[in-house]
Amino acid sequence: MAYYLSPRFLDKLAVHITKNYLKLPQVKIPLLLGVHGRKGEGKTFQCELVYERMGIEVVHISGGELESPDAGDPARLIRLRYREAAELVRVRGKMAVLMINDIDAGAGRFDALTQYTVNTQLVNNTLMNIADNPTNVQLPGSYDENEIQRVPVIMTGNDLSTLYAPLIRDGRMDKFYWQPDRSDRIGIVGGIFEPDGLSPQDITLLVDTFPTQAIDFFGAVRAQIYNEQIRDFIYSVGLENVSRSVVNTTTPPSFRKPDFSISHLIEVGHRLVGEQRRVDDMRLANEYNRVLQGPMPQGASSAPSADSFYRNSNPSDSPSTVESTIGGNAVRASGNGNGDSPQCPMPDASQSTYSPTHPPTHSTSLPPEVYDQINAILSQGYRLGVEHVDKRRFQTNAWQSGPPLPSETVASASAAIEQCLDDYANDYVRLIGIDPKTKQRVMENIIQRPQR
Repeated sequence: MAYYLSPRFLDKLAVHITKNYLKLPQVKIPLLLGVHGRKGEGKTFQCELVYERMGIEVVHISGGELESPDAGDPARLIRLRYREAAELVRVRGKMAVLMINDIDAGAGRFDALTQYTVNTQLVNNTLMNIADNPTNVQLPGSYDENEIQRVPVIMTGNDLSTLYAPLIRDGRMDKFYWQPDRSDRIGIVGGIFEPDGLSPQDITLLVDTFPTQAIDFFGAVRAQIYNEQIRDFIYSVGLENVSRSVVNTTTPPSFRKPDFSISHLIEVGHRLVGEQRRVDDMRLANEYNRVLQGPMPQGASSAPSADSFYRNSNPSDSPSTVESTIGGNAVRASGNGNGDSPQCPMPDASQSTYSPTHPPTHSTSLPPEVYDQINAILSQGYRLGVEHVDKRRFQTNAWQSGPPLPSETVASASAAIEQCLDDYANDYVRLIGIDPKTKQRVMENIIQRPQR
């Protein structure tokens, strides 16, 4: 399989590695190179392609090895692996690098809840010491007066700002932000689907259909294509016989080439996108573990949502006053016990691309206040979602996620919500607004209650 290697990526790593093996007069060369960027964009894989292309020996360290119950072990491990890479250069006569994957996951601090251990401190200190003295790296308890070969250190991570600031200063670390452009994405995805016979036009269409997805998304799409055949295989041999058919067998199962048509790939891609949105919209960790919520988004109000009153009361009770929040604005509305919802605040007309809030002109059974809430949510750039729960589970707040809702226009969103109310006519239904940037909810409001 011919994988695509980005020229930008190749240039950056090749220059950094080669420069560290040269003796340039009176030039301070950073030993460390931090390759950072969004998750799933192929940072580590592109590094491996560069190493293979240049014939470089690689010594690996995982971010998970940078912590240990024994203080000092990770720092000693870094020194051992660095000296191992230097020994490879001496013995094999080839360039070598020390590769540390996911450095921010092992040595970074993401928030106040991230524990800063002795090992974290020693790891940062050890890397700074190696960057300052790359030919004099000693092991604890011993001293070797002979200099060792200077070996460049390549690190990958999502957010280098979580690392100790003196470690990533320019004199010690060179930084490379990897964000593949459209041509890079087309080349990489073309390499992924190279054995499947997709035309360049199909590859371009697939990339342009999902422009915001990371590179690993397309690998997941390709893997999903085989699910139908594997499912057929499981039920053809029987669930109780799957283990003996795939483990330690002399005749492993074989599968025909699946349907790799562009329409099928796009269909599978949209299905994966829908699952991503469900994960983002649910945010159950925030609901069940309040300690993880942290500060509210900028401008968001801490006032309770419209359904927060009902969580702590009997469903047969009706509130006299409830509050709803959206985009940081708290609105009070009087409840009359018939399930009416408080209205969302009017959006700023100068920031809204939608029409002012008013009842829809087309035929709809949605109450005007619900239509106004939909308009207010979309006008502020938020996404819509719905959740439902039956009468019994309402007491335990066990809400279930509804189908994804369109957020392009008020009309399409209103129609989809109206359909949800029909589908869950016997359930409580609540409307939620979601900030796509922070992935946090900015509003929750019950818009339907079952008949008592």
